[in-house]
Amino acid sequence: MQSDSIIFTIFLIFTGAAVFATIALYARQSLLVVYILLGIVMGPSGFHLVTDAAVIKDIAHVGIIFLLFLLGLNLPPVKLLRLIRETLLVAGITVFLFALLGFGIAWIFRYSLSDSLIIAVAMMFSSTIIGLKLLPTTVLHHRRTGDIIISILLLQDIVAILVLLLLQAGANEQSIIFGALKLGFSLFGLSVFVYVFTRYVLLKLMARFDKIREYLFLMTVGWCLGIAVTAHLLGLSYAIGAFIAGVALATSPIAMYLADELKSLRDFFLIMFFFTVGAAFDLRMATEVFIPALVLAILILSVKPLVFSFLLRRSHEDPKVATEIGVRLGQSSEFSLLIAVLALELGVVSHNAAYLIQVSTIITFIVSSYLIVLKYPTPMAVSDKLRRD
Repeated sequence: MQSDSIIFTIFLIFTGAAVFATIALYARQSLLVVYILLGIVMGPSGFHLVTDAAVIKDIAHVGIIFLLFLLGLNLPPVKLLRLIRETLLVAGITVFLFALLGFGIAWIFRYSLSDSLIIAVAMMFSSTIIGLKLLPTTVLHHRRTGDIIISILLLQDIVAILVLLLLQAGANEQSIIFGALKLGFSLFGLSVFVYVFTRYVLLKLMARFDKIREYLFLMTVGWCLGIAVTAHLLGLSYAIGAFIAGVALATSPIAMYLADELKSLRDFFLIMFFFTVGAAFDLRMATEVFIPALVLAILILSVKPLVFSFLLRRSHEDPKVATEIGVRLGQSSEFSLLIAVLALELGVVSHNAAYLIQVSTIITFIVSSYLIVLKYPTPMAVSDKLRRD
C-alpha cells in the first residue's frame, strides 16, 4: 500500500539518519553529506530499500516547498535594497562567468548546443540551502557576512526562478514569448495578491492571536501550502509560490519569530530533501558522466570561491569576510537539480547532460559543506569551537 510505503520510507530516512549521523559525528564529518550518502545507500543504487520513485519524488517535492518557504522567510527585501548597489554587480558578473565555465566544459566534452546551454544555466547558482543552513543565526541576521550572502543568493534565486519560468513557458505554449508573458503576469498577479493579503489580513490575524503559538504555526504552514497550490493552479511551480509566500512574511517583524519556531520543521524537510537527492541518484548513469562531472565539480569548487572573493575585495569588502563568503558560496545549487529535472521532463536536455548536472552538483554539495563545517562557524559543526546556532 502507498501509505505503508511512505511510512516505511520515513522510517528508513530518520532511523538511518540517526545511525549515520552518530557515526559521522564521531568521525567529524558533515551531516549534510550523511543525508545524501544515506539516500544513495538506501535507494535504487544501493540496497533497494527505497524503490518507489513516486514516493521519493513526492517527499522531495514537499521538502522543496517548505525549504523554499523558510528561505523566503529569511530573505526580507529590505536587506537586499540596502546592499543592491554592491551585490548586483557581483551577482551579475558571477552568474555570467559561471555560466561560461559550465558551457565551456560541456562544449569541450562534446555535448550538443542545447545540452551545453542547460548545463551553463545550471552552473550559475550557489546553494541557498547550504548557504543559509550553515550560517549561524547571529551571522545570518546581525552581521555583514550574512547580509551579503543573503542578498547575493536572493538575486541568484530571482534569476533561477526566471529560468524555471522560461523553461515552463517554452514547453507549455506554442510561443515562448507568449508563454513567458502569461507566466510573468501570473507571477505578478500572485505577488500582488500575496502582498495585499499578507498586509491587510494575515498579519492582522496573527497579531490578534499572537499569544497562541499553535495558531501561528497552523497559519504559517497553511499560508505556505495555500500559496504554493495557488501558484501551481496559475501555471507556476509549487516551490515558486512557497518562496513568494515566505518573502511576503519576511517583511514583518514576526518573521524572525516564525523562522525560529519553524527551525525543527526546516531541519525535518532538510533531511528529507538531501536524502531524496541521494536516493534518486543512479550510480550506473553516474559512471557514464563521472569524468566530465568530476572536472566540472572541481572547477566549480576551485573557481567560485576565488571569483567571489576577488570581486568582493574589489568592492572594498574586508578580505577575511570576502574569503569566507567565497567559500560559503563555492558550490552548485539545489536550483541546478531542479533545472536538470525540469529540463529532462520537458525533453530539452539529454539524460546524459541531466546526470552530468546532478552528479557534479552532488559532488560540490558534499565537498563544499564538508569544507565549511570544518573551517567556519556553523550550527552543524563537529567542533565545539566552531559550533554556533
